[in-house]
Amino acid sequence: MSDSENKGGFQADIPVDAVQEALRSVERIAKGEPPPAPEGAPEIAVEPADPDAASSAAAEVRKLAAQLELSTTLGRETQEKLKAEHERCLRLAADLENYRKRATREREEVLKFGIEKLLKDLLPVVDGLDRALAAAAADDPLREGVKLVRATFEQTLGRHGVTGFSAMGAKFDPAQHEALLQVPTRDQPPGTVVLEHARGFKLNDRLVRPAMVGVAVEPPPDAPAGSSTTSTT
Repeated sequence: MSDSENKGGFQADIPVDAVQEALRSVERIAKGEPPPAPEGAPEIAVEPADPDAASSAAAEVRKLAAQLELSTTLGRETQEKLKAEHERCLRLAADLENYRKRATREREEVLKFGIEKLLKDLLPVVDGLDRALAAAAADDPLREGVKLVRATFEQTLGRHGVTGFSAMGAKFDPAQHEALLQVPTRDQPPGTVVLEHARGFKLNDRLVRPAMVGVAVEPPPDAPAGSSTTSTT
């Protein structure tokens, strides 16, 4: 048993042999027999004791032995209960700490990615502005207005951790791009993004939508360069 468990308590384990020897000594005294003398000591005559007193003493010794045994048993049971309760408290403390950490992670997730659903609903608006700019003539007076609206919109999204990226000219990356078309061409190496249907977007470095792209492939020998086929991937 550790020092912390013994603090404030006591332990009194009396060997069973010692108790039995004490009982035998009382019985010998009750019968008028002298107690065994140490080896080499002279014998001493002992007058017979009162049988009633000796019997009472023996009964008292047995009573004390029984009480001691009961006290020891109860003490062990109490120690076991305290140990079980201590272990239960440790488990509860560990569960509480795990819950606190999990709640902190979930709160951080909500703060960083809570607008993800709203962002997905707004991305088609950004795509529409991109297509309007691509389709407008260079001298169209509305072009600058659409360009300003798109810039303001993206600045607002940027303040909430939203960033857009273009895949044009990059190597096709299935983790960042979604291939919509295969474009047979000799102008770019196979696997290069040569068309972009829609830009990709991230929210605090989490990919919200991949870029929708067309990927260059090696054309057949008899096919004209620049023709495209719909991807089956």
